[in-house]
Amino acid sequence: MLRTCLPGILLVATLAVVGAVEGNTPPADPLAAVIDTAISARLQDAGVQPAETLDDERFLRRLMLDLAGRVPTLAEREAFLGDASPDKRAAWVDRLLELPDFALHLRNELDLLLLARLTSDNEWREYLLEGTRANRGWDDLFREIMLPERLREGEKGPAAFLRERVRDLDDLTNDTAVLFFGVNIGCAKCHDHPLVPDWEQQHYYGMASFFQRTYRTKKGLLAERFDGRLKFKTVVGDELEAEFMFLNGTAAYEPPVELSDERRKELDEQVRKAQREDDAEPPRPEFSPRAELVRMALDPSGPDYFSRNMVNRTWARLVGQGFVEPLDQMHSENPPSHPELLETLASDFASSGYDLKRLIRGIVLSETYARDSRLSGRREAPAADLFAVALPRPLTPRQLSASLQVATAMPERMQGLIAGEAWESERDSLENRADSFAKQIEIPGENFQVSVDEALLFTNSERVASDYLRDAGDRLVRHLKSLDGDETVATVAMQAVLSRTPTAEEQARISEYLATRSVRRLEAIQQIVWALIASPEFRFNH
Repeated sequence: MLRTCLPGILLVATLAVVGAVEGNTPPADPLAAVIDTAISARLQDAGVQPAETLDDERFLRRLMLDLAGRVPTLAEREAFLGDASPDKRAAWVDRLLELPDFALHLRNELDLLLLARLTSDNEWREYLLEGTRANRGWDDLFREIMLPERLREGEKGPAAFLRERVRDLDDLTNDTAVLFFGVNIGCAKCHDHPLVPDWEQQHYYGMASFFQRTYRTKKGLLAERFDGRLKFKTVVGDELEAEFMFLNGTAAYEPPVELSDERRKELDEQVRKAQREDDAEPPRPEFSPRAELVRMALDPSGPDYFSRNMVNRTWARLVGQGFVEPLDQMHSENPPSHPELLETLASDFASSGYDLKRLIRGIVLSETYARDSRLSGRREAPAADLFAVALPRPLTPRQLSASLQVATAMPERMQGLIAGEAWESERDSLENRADSFAKQIEIPGENFQVSVDEALLFTNSERVASDYLRDAGDRLVRHLKSLDGDETVATVAMQAVLSRTPTAEEQARISEYLATRSVRRLEAIQQIVWALIASPEFRFNH
């Protein structure tokens, strides 16, 4: 019912937003309109005045980090600020979504979500990149990741998610529930969840049953056994046999299979051979528990954990906090901050073919996304789940590493999208150069603080000096050294690294620093660039 009403909801929301922001350019995207209508209504109910809309400099930096995975080049910055068209933000969003940067960055984000650093797997990353370049539906990727041996036979790429967890059934069960469905049912392994009535032991073991028959072959692929049921004990000591049960309590039916003892022994031996011999082909059972999991997860008549989870995670990634927090606690005792908006976006996501690009476009074109992270005046910060003010987000390791490459490069050699088709190969090269430094950066978690290792890396590492601060023809430092006037050096340094024009006070302080070190000017310029790349302002998307 919700899906059939969606066009009407979008139209009403669009008209409402047009009226709400009379005098300004309204969101050009119907999803953006839906978002702003819902967020504005909640703000009005709470009597909260939201933060101002970001100016163009800060908006571009945020947008580039979120869509391209890096800060803007000086050429991109100048082009954007010099664009006088009233719809330039939407035009730049559309352009960025088609650039190689977007596919690479979305690939990196999916890799970080699903595999983090369990392993460094080029085949897996190439598989994800193929998907993001083609803008394949999230449901397609989910199917192939869950069923690599059936849908991508012989390929190791999509198998990595299961392969890296298959030795531990709990990891496989918990990570699948958390990352694809936004549900943490780990507590229900030993007993029914003490605080959340949604999750009982039968749900945990039901989910585990979908993976209990999975094994890894000697060739590193995945396969499933023909039989085997998971058993568990309740807190009162009863021993039960688990069903193939999805999170909503619906169980899958397994057709009975009649096998003679001789045939069963033969199949068991084929499984053992596939586990110990490279050229042995594993037998394939007709009934696949993981195929049942995929079918039930994508069943449009059931609760839509799959869409709501990805919408919630994408919203949190781009705005700083999910509608549901924590992101893995999607249950009846932890309602969303904006339940109708979450349902509408999830429904649109599903009906659009699980189109991540469409979802991301809608979010970044909303007024909500474009809010400043600073509040005017001295007033108490509103509750984060009102989305009245932007939340600063630490850069991921790859965002930080790629941004360092861009910010400290000779501007003439780092044109970005202004370079046209030549940028595609340059962006791939930048991605490769950024890879090794990114591995030295800790993945940000909740309550992020810069780690001691990262602080030492920036303060004591010869690599930071040689890669980002050297006086060479391809580096920003050489460009700054060639400029006339300390004020010009201060302005270009700030624009290149922090993507904004310095305040009068900042410009005066940097100029004074340079003037008092005129006999060792190169060293002073290097110190200024170092201070900027090591600053909290560079470390965060804000």
